[in-house]
Amino acid sequence: MPEPPSLHQLHSRQFETNRYVYPVISRRSRGLSVGINLNPDKICNFDCIYCQVDRTVPSTTRSVDLPVLLRELDELLADAASGAIFEHPKFRLTPPDRRRINDIAFAGDGEPTTHREFDRVVAEVAAAKARHHLTQVKLVLITNASMFHRPVVRRGLELLDHNQGEIWAKLEAGTAAYYEQIDRTSIPFRQILENITAAAQVRPLVIQALFMRVAGAAPPDSELAEWIRRLEEIRAAGGQLSLIQVYTVARRPAEEFVTSLSDEELEAIAQRAREAGFAAEVFGAA
Repeated sequence: MPEPPSLHQLHSRQFETNRYVYPVISRRSRGLSVGINLNPDKICNFDCIYCQVDRTVPSTTRSVDLPVLLRELDELLADAASGAIFEHPKFRLTPPDRRRINDIAFAGDGEPTTHREFDRVVAEVAAAKARHHLTQVKLVLITNASMFHRPVVRRGLELLDHNQGEIWAKLEAGTAAYYEQIDRTSIPFRQILENITAAAQVRPLVIQALFMRVAGAAPPDSELAEWIRRLEEIRAAGGQLSLIQVYTVARRPAEEFVTSLSDEELEAIAQRAREAGFAAEVFGAA
């Protein structure tokens, strides 16, 4: 019989009857992460080949009802703060060292910063966190950095700065050609690099870099060298990169030709980043 999935491989964005807020045990958070889905319509401005969102199944929710989202968040934060969440069948096997709420993450079924009132949502979520006296809990934005230049997003990033915020910006290519192959978007690679650089000049960013096999082939050595150069260019421009997260696919991807890298391969990539002077961590598929 196949092995049951580990907790970090269970990232369903459906929890009970909730429409927008969902709990997961995150390998990168090392604890309970409360996810906020600002894209329940499953619309995204990227179409990444490794994305685990099943867009073949139509969404039943098309827009964000903010009062409903905040009610769901209040209820889930209360259960997380009290520990009641770990009595739920999905979380009863959570190891003792993961039985803590680590963050509230803007993630979901698309790019969260495309929400037209992104700054308002961040402000309301920060207020909910304060109501539950969760001052130690981070607000995490998991993003492709495509919208950082928009005023509403800049205001949202500033609110994150004042509320234990952390920005995890995606950068997993060194060249425009590889970026277009992996992320399948019309947004120019240069715009992503400029947005990450500008944001990192204001506050430290975490870079999330997912590497994989594409039709059996690992990322070319030349591509990894260019990826390191892009990181170095961001730093040279005054950008602050606090951590590079090197990881791989852990759940069913959009395309069958996408498969995981081994822990050894991920460690080799992370070591290249360390040799360039960056802090790097590895998160394997298992």
